[in-house]
Amino acid sequence: MTTIFFMWGFLTCLNDILIPHLKAVFELNYFKAMLIQFTFFGAYFLMALPAGWLVAKLGYKKGIIAGLIVAGVGASIFWPAAGMRLYPFFLGALFVLATGITILQVAANPYVALLGPERTSSSRLTLAQALNSLGTTLAPLLGSVLILSKEVKSSADIAQLSAADQLAYRTQEASAVQGPYIGLAVVLVLLAVFVHLFNLPKLKETTAEADTGHHTLLDALKIPHVMFGVVAIFCYVGAEVSIGSFLVNYISLPDIGHMTEQQAAHYVSLYWGGAMVGRFLGSALLAMMSPRKLLAIFAVINMLLLAITMSTSGDVAMWSIVAIGLFNSIMFPTIFALGIEHLGPLTGKASSLLIMAIVGGALLPPLQGLFADHIGVQHAFFIPLICYAYILFYGARGSKIIVDKIPTAAATR
Repeated sequence: MTTIFFMWGFLTCLNDILIPHLKAVFELNYFKAMLIQFTFFGAYFLMALPAGWLVAKLGYKKGIIAGLIVAGVGASIFWPAAGMRLYPFFLGALFVLATGITILQVAANPYVALLGPERTSSSRLTLAQALNSLGTTLAPLLGSVLILSKEVKSSADIAQLSAADQLAYRTQEASAVQGPYIGLAVVLVLLAVFVHLFNLPKLKETTAEADTGHHTLLDALKIPHVMFGVVAIFCYVGAEVSIGSFLVNYISLPDIGHMTEQQAAHYVSLYWGGAMVGRFLGSALLAMMSPRKLLAIFAVINMLLLAITMSTSGDVAMWSIVAIGLFNSIMFPTIFALGIEHLGPLTGKASSLLIMAIVGGALLPPLQGLFADHIGVQHAFFIPLICYAYILFYGARGSKIIVDKIPTAAATR
């Protein structure tokens, strides 16, 4: 299961390298470049319900296999997309890839949370997410070598080339993504075969048969800690993805890191590496202390770090934004585990809602891109600052369980 978490982390974070590459190749502004994240995370919103239905029908194991195969198909579409040199085709490939990852999220997150005692579900899910962060740590390093290693010419330099040379250059730049994504497609299909060969424990708690009360999504959304949790996931993923998406362009600015985009990509790896380290440490902390309290503390720290990066320059601004990754670490798994706590057969419905909320990663980066085009990248970080303020609320108050708001059939788990 941790291998599955690793793979979707790797695929998701590779977008942070794809953004500056396609931004330069297609000469996009920040808003248009962030359509990459809009398309990728928009799939979570559009496909979470179909994915939930699929997992309920197939079960966890077959659902995971289906997710891996769909993601493999999406990765393979990058080959013709690069050949045709069409930005919308790239976005289409990302949508299919993200659909596969959505199926994996719907199946794997609740599966890991339910594999053991409810008391330690946050700790268990955080440990699995640590391997997800290993994937997000390695993706920028590998992506910077395979995708960003060649210098992208300016518009003025390209204009001086002949029509034939311009076409050859565009083809070469676009094809830089073909090899890495075809390799990922092969790995995903092989992983699906390996999962098929493994004997995973069967859990029926979130299958269609387990929901004897025929509860709806609205029933789950009426439960306060689920409703607040959905907004918290929206805010967290939106903040995390917005920061990661802008890191390469932000750190390479003259008054921040003053370096090339390839060099800046290594700091993206540190950002996600901090999340990995934090998840290993957080898994131990969550086994000893209240997940709600730790979530609130980490939210406050990230708010302070964002305030620092927005008001300073140079190394201080650079390292304060990178350090946020460390304190992002426990947020997603903790919010997710708290959001499905004490729900019994309603767990599947709540899980689908929480996965749909990952659409925050689709909506907030373009919004931040819009502000970045007008007020600059640095000041646009006020968007994630607001998000962490809400997460503070969720940890302190919003995640508390109100028993009489939970349907009787779900409460008697």
